[in-house]
Amino acid sequence: QVQLVESGGGLVQSGGSLRLACTTSGSIPNLVAMGWYRQVPGKERQLVARMNRGGGTDYGDSVQGRFTISRDYSWNFVYLQMNSLRPEDTAVYYCNAVQAANTVAQYWGPGTQVTVSS
Repeated sequence: QVQLVESGGGLVQSGGSLRLACTTSGSIPNLVAMGWYRQVPGKERQLVARMNRGGGTDYGDSVQGRFTISRDYSWNFVYLQMNSLRPEDTAVYYCNAVQAANTVAQYWGPGTQVTVSS
């Protein structure tokens, strides 16, 4: 089975920084992309940042220029560096992995809370 575990969330002051980490507990065959999404109550889960197998990245408009996604060589660790945090960034952040063979499957971590105070 595929298991993702996030860490690094917490409370931070507006303008501060956090770095989230996602660890893949178990192998992910046919991995094509990994990324970060976030969700707040009453809203749909939204893209924060993602990276495909070729190294291409995609960011949500609201985090452009502030957040950076990165990984280690093995893809066992995926990071999200968050700078210049705003109260609007407060959400539960989820790690995501996309697996594609004959079918496409997605996996999610349990989430980590990020709270940005004014």
